[in-house]
Amino acid sequence: MKRDSRLSSVLHALLHMAEHDGRMTSDALAQCLGTNPVVVRRTMGLLRKQGLVDSDRGPSGGWRITADLDKVTLRQLHEALGEPAFFAIGHRQETPECLVEQAVNAALDDAFGEAEALLLKRFAHVTLADLAKDFARRHRERKAAKD
Repeated sequence: MKRDSRLSSVLHALLHMAEHDGRMTSDALAQCLGTNPVVVRRTMGLLRKQGLVDSDRGPSGGWRITADLDKVTLRQLHEALGEPAFFAIGHRQETPECLVEQAVNAALDDAFGEAEALLLKRFAHVTLADLAKDFARRHRERKAAKD
């Protein structure tokens, strides 16, 4: 099963946008992410519906962040993307007749539920500003190491 990397991609794009002076085109963001501009527009459209970004068309158009980085959490972004599944692990059968498989599914459901609740709790406390600060620190350290 293929992993859903939209949250990681959105965070990557938003941090590039936060560091960029002005708007960024879908083409520029696609280049940063190694993907197609259509994928960028589709994903950014989900964020626009939530009021997190906006866009303008035309030669000076592109995407920009409209939300406060200190207030946007990873949980909000996860929700804006339609709450994709956290885990690629699944049941062999969703509605098994076998009692053994029912017991296995119940145990997995409990563990997945606990893990998901823990992730969502953590996501609610991590903001885009936190990530931007971490990026800035890493950038300073790399620059200092080169000097």
